[in-house]
Amino acid sequence: MDTFHAAGWQLTLDGYIVLTIGVCKHVQDHGGEALGDDVAARLDELHLRKIDLADWVFILNVDGYVGDSTRREILYALANNKQVTYLEPNKIPHDLTATLPGKEGGDEC
Repeated sequence: MDTFHAAGWQLTLDGYIVLTIGVCKHVQDHGGEALGDDVAARLDELHLRKIDLADWVFILNVDGYVGDSTRREILYALANNKQVTYLEPNKIPHDLTATLPGKEGGDEC
């Protein structure tokens, strides 16, 4: 969560409108998943609607980690012609490298 706050802070100061998470499903002190599967599903849908509003999506892949929900959001963003950039561009998971501009197939890593 610290990375979300820091990135949101900096991007806001840089003049961007930041649509970020309000409830983290996986962090104990935010408890989104503890509220039930229906809440988690609504949060996933809400993230897609935020992507619809966005010009580009900034992925906070700290230490190269991209979870299942984020992976779906990346693919959704790309399918909807949104630019996707990464906090750590040298640590993009292998199965997502094919989604980078200029990449054909997943063999380039």
